[in-house]
Amino acid sequence: MYVCSECGQEATKWVGKCPACGQWNTMKEIRLGSAASRLQKSGSAHSLPISSHSSNKPVPVQDIQTDNEVRIDMGDQELNRVLGGGLVEGSLVLLGGEPGIGKSTLVLQTVLHLHDKKVLYVSGEESARQIKLRADRLSGGTTSSKLLLLCETNLEAIYEHISEEQPDLVIIDSIQTIQTEDIDSSPGSLSQIRECAASLLRFAKSGGCSVILIGHITKEGTLAGPKVLEHIVDCVLQFEGDQHNMYRILRSQKNRFGSTSELGIYEMLQGGLRQVSNPSELLLTEEREGLSGIAICSAIEGARPLLIETQALVSTAAYGTAQRSATGFDTRRLAMLLAVLEKRVGFKLAQKDVFLNIAGGLRVTDPAMDLSVIAAVLSSNVDAPIDPDTCMCGEVGLSGEIRPVSRLEQRIAEAEKLGFRRILVPAQGIKGIDQKRLKLDLVPVRRVAEAVRELFG
Repeated sequence: MYVCSECGQEATKWVGKCPACGQWNTMKEIRLGSAASRLQKSGSAHSLPISSHSSNKPVPVQDIQTDNEVRIDMGDQELNRVLGGGLVEGSLVLLGGEPGIGKSTLVLQTVLHLHDKKVLYVSGEESARQIKLRADRLSGGTTSSKLLLLCETNLEAIYEHISEEQPDLVIIDSIQTIQTEDIDSSPGSLSQIRECAASLLRFAKSGGCSVILIGHITKEGTLAGPKVLEHIVDCVLQFEGDQHNMYRILRSQKNRFGSTSELGIYEMLQGGLRQVSNPSELLLTEEREGLSGIAICSAIEGARPLLIETQALVSTAAYGTAQRSATGFDTRRLAMLLAVLEKRVGFKLAQKDVFLNIAGGLRVTDPAMDLSVIAAVLSSNVDAPIDPDTCMCGEVGLSGEIRPVSRLEQRIAEAEKLGFRRILVPAQGIKGIDQKRLKLDLVPVRRVAEAVRELFG
């Protein structure tokens, strides 16, 4: 059989272009012999509590019980939030991220504090001594007696140890290193990942033991063995960040038991990952007064309001063609905003180099960043600082209008909590907001030219 590595589409013969997603050269061959068919029917090669024949019968919808799922408190508020309130028993969770970003550190640090749960940590990449050294560093030498380490890559051998130990939680680090004897291919291949993940899913659902898979990502930034693996699991978590910056962001890309709009923020320290409960204070420069090219935006990342510092530098182009560079922001969006500035406001930036940076190493996709990007660029261009007690939010349209943004009240409350005295907001979005109860001034603006007059006079 042939399976698309991008979308999981199956086909009986090879085709150059996937008929589902339209990508070229993504159809990979997987071999499913008789042994693999027996594995699919029986659930695994060993006697696990998995029934080969389902006894389920059709049930009317109104007769189905909807009790709340039993969740495991992971002892980590950020991780619990992203999971939707904790790890659901019998669920299969996939944690992906770039090499060295801290996936194994996050999982190991979390399970070290689960003193009331028996955890089996299966490593196919590191030795037991390496994991012990990291565990001592993360816990200060006090490790849990219920944490069991196993260095194994054979799925059948792992099932044998699971049957003996009966753990409450199983960690697989990583799924790309696990292989089953019933598939004749190398570890990490599409067929191995597909069969191992499907077998672990059947084990988790039938035995009630939660399983966390750690997965690698490709050079394009997607999970290796991508959509095939994402379709199988219950929850997909993405661990993001720059290795040269201290902040890490945990996002939920798929969650059958909760929202995908939540995110958790961590700070990488020598002793492990520290939860960041109030990231706005850490993302703002202590001393902003008198500095040009800095604007503060009240943004929404996931479901959390964040005050993010936007930094811009505008200088005369040293070469014939002006440069446009953005870190943490879409470069094409920056080019569009510069075109709006030139066409609608009259600032000539065609012969200027423009460099933009989102402080803290974050990558932001919130459209409300548009107004702060324009303000930071103009502030650097005229070398005039923006009032440090002023923040802003608003999406900029192609005609120069400032469009309303979502969750405006949350953005205003976050700015108020951190002591800002004035916030520029879209004029169309302030209906229904009680301005008398606010401790900061709302400045409604309709066009970019109005915002420029409010900021620079």
